[in-house]
Amino acid sequence: MRSPRHVGITVPATRSRGLSVALACAQRDWPHRDWPAPDDPYVHRVLHMAPPYRGLHEADVDVVILRCEDPSVSFPGLLKAMGAMSAPVIVVSPRRDGEAVVEAFRGGAGYLVEGDYCTCMLSSAVMAATVGHTYLSPIACATIRDAAQRMPDAQEATERLRSLLSPRERQIMELLSTGLGAQEIGLRLGLSEKPVRNNLSNIYAKLDVRGSTEAVLRWLGAASAVRV
Repeated sequence: MRSPRHVGITVPATRSRGLSVALACAQRDWPHRDWPAPDDPYVHRVLHMAPPYRGLHEADVDVVILRCEDPSVSFPGLLKAMGAMSAPVIVVSPRRDGEAVVEAFRGGAGYLVEGDYCTCMLSSAVMAATVGHTYLSPIACATIRDAAQRMPDAQEATERLRSLLSPRERQIMELLSTGLGAQEIGLRLGLSEKPVRNNLSNIYAKLDVRGSTEAVLRWLGAASAVRV
């Protein structure tokens, strides 16, 4: 059986260094033929790898983007193909239900709902993933909130949780839940990165979580909204 063809696309070198991205989908299924643009500030090269993603674990890439119809089927298969590979994953899918979004998010993947982002946002999500931030498009973020609100007493429990935080900490959590990192949050709030990180440490302690993914799930009220 022949191995799937890997097609590398290199953008003209308008900068000395950029990020490499593996597109985990058939080339015909990728909706952005003109991405990355020659002047993209972050992404320099993309590599198409069709299912079942043979050789992905050996690919020298910074981020993997999974474009799929059903993440509950495709995401576990991608993780298996990645093996010990540590590159972060961003899911791009038309599915917008709470189960799909939360399952991917709990697995450490960012989530962009098709039609809910532009290519500039896609590049920003790739850059954010390389520094440990999990990006959600606006619909994906709203989906998690909606899933939480359908749980009995979820809204009351979430408000009690949020009351533990100071006004500044609540501002920071609202920005963190959209995928922004400490530096970007600081720019939005007119703070340096260090006080933002100090606030995040306090937030994690108050919410009794180990990191940003758990904190965002609790902030959005989705820590137990969907059973995965």
